[in-house]
Amino acid sequence: MTDRPIGILFLCTGNSARSIIAEKLMADLGGEEFAVFSAGSQPTGAPNAFALEVLRKNGNSVEGVRSKSWNEFLDADATPIDIVLTVCDSAASEACPIWPGHPMQAHWGVEDPAAVDGDDEDKRVAFAKTYAQMKLRIMGLLALDYHVRDASFQRALSQIGQMENANV
Repeated sequence: MTDRPIGILFLCTGNSARSIIAEKLMADLGGEEFAVFSAGSQPTGAPNAFALEVLRKNGNSVEGVRSKSWNEFLDADATPIDIVLTVCDSAASEACPIWPGHPMQAHWGVEDPAAVDGDDEDKRVAFAKTYAQMKLRIMGLLALDYHVRDASFQRALSQIGQMENANV
């Protein structure tokens, strides 16, 4: 165990919606025990407006939110990452880089709310569902003994992404 915050990185291909929501939720719910980030393999360059809206609506700060590449976390002098969570199937199927420090990895796939067709209200509903799913999963993570990151923790971390009631 170290005396630094636990580094968590949420990955999605575009880093505009799901990973942004997860990053801000984890930062708010986890507090100072965590250094939380999100990134994408092919970042869009800007957060999705509906992602920012659902975060604000639920009282989460959107200060400093930006779409960024996972390359920012690959240097040896980058913030140490202890846990990498992919939140979209396309990112999970990509060949991920070799992360410094060899963090634990798990997949928490969630449907892409940005891919929903329909009017703005349909999109708001999709983003609200994503927010609820991510919140349930993050609460599951926070219920674990995350200071002891062993094989049992790894299994539990992976099972969180399969939580049946996480599919609101």
